[in-house]
This record gives sequence, C-alpha cells and structure tokens, in this order.
Amino acid sequence: MLKGLIFDLDGVITDSARYHLAAWRALAEELGINLPDKASDELRGLARMDSLELILRYGHQENKYSLTQKEVLAAKKNAAYQQAIKQMTQADILPGISKLLEQAHTQGLKMAIASASMNAPTILKQLGLLEQFDAIVDPKTLTHGKPNPEIYQKAQALLGLKADEVISFEDAASGIAAIKAANQFAVGIGNHQVLKQADLVVIDTSELDLAKIIAIFNSKKVG
Repeated sequence: MLKGLIFDLDGVITDSARYHLAAWRALAEELGINLPDKASDELRGLARMDSLELILRYGHQENKYSLTQKEVLAAKKNAAYQQAIKQMTQADILPGISKLLEQAHTQGLKMAIASASMNAPTILKQLGLLEQFDAIVDPKTLTHGKPNPEIYQKAQALLGLKADEVISFEDAASGIAAIKAANQFAVGIGNHQVLKQADLVVIDTSELDLAKIIAIFNSKKVG
C-alpha cells in the first residue's frame, strides 16, 4: 500500500538547477576552464564537491588544489548560488507540482525531499513549500552520493516507511539508479531514453497525475 512520496528537488519541484549551473559555469570560467554543453547534464544531481571535481577534471586541474582550497572554491560557488536563489518565488514551482502535492495531502501521504542540495530548506521556504514536507534529508548525514541508494533509503527511513510503500521522483539518471537500488518505485521526469530504468517516465512535471501514477504503482506490485 502506498504511504509516501519522495522527491528530488532540482528539476522536480523547481528548476533551481539553472542557478547551480550558472554559478558553476562562472567559477569554471574564473578558473580558465571551458565546460562543454554536456557538462550541464553531468552536473545534475551531483553533490557539491563531486560537481567541483567534475569541473576540475574538465580543466585537467583535479590535482592542482588541496582539499582546503577545493572547499574554498566550492564555498565561493555556493555563495553565488545562495545570492541567486533569493529571487525565487512560488512562480518558480514547476507546472503540476502544486496540484500533485495537494492531491498527496488529500490522500494522507507522507512526503520527503531527497536532494543533494544543502540549500533545500532555503529553496522550499522561498517557494512557500517548506511546511508541505514531513522530512528533508540532510546531505551532511550522507556518506555516498547518487547513484548510491543511501539518500533515498534515508528519506524512506525518516518517513518511517518501507521500500514498497513509497514512490520516488527524479529527473536525473543517477537519481533513478539510486531509487531502483533502494528497491523503490521510480518516476522519471524528462527524456525516456535517459531515464529508461524508471518504472514510469513523463516528459515534464505537467504530466504528473497522482491517480495514474498510483494505478501503475499498484499494477506493478500485483505483477
């Protein structure tokens, strides 16, 4: 029986990823690193230090900085990002999400956020959604990043639920892999080919319909 929903944040609840990418690209430019277009997809869903390591590899600078120096660079990017997200409002909630959350509350489902972003509470507050969620995973408590299942297992535990009692939503392939590794039902938002490991894929959030999702969830459990 379905009892809870777990959501990634960037690309699922809101498109804060564009602020992340802008801040990372600005830092890369400052370091003399030219990021290819594909880096935008690769950076999605990654933890902050993992993102920095990816960027440094593109510039062949991964061994140029000490851990302390890397932490300073990551903090600089985050400061720019935090400044940018102050302009976010309820208008930045992706289409269909407010309705989905309302439907979930009506059905008494518990809800959690499973995001690698340490700014998740701030963003949710800006969006006016902070009180909607029963739990938010603190990335500082995690040992592994996606595609490791830890973050989704943690979210599930915070809700006090079992793997077969939740549906999780993601827009990145690494996130879908994490959900499936946690033995949860995965809803992918985006490209069908990229997210083919998901149990259900929709092109964008406007296509999310809780009744239809639950029907597929129940049919797969029976199957």
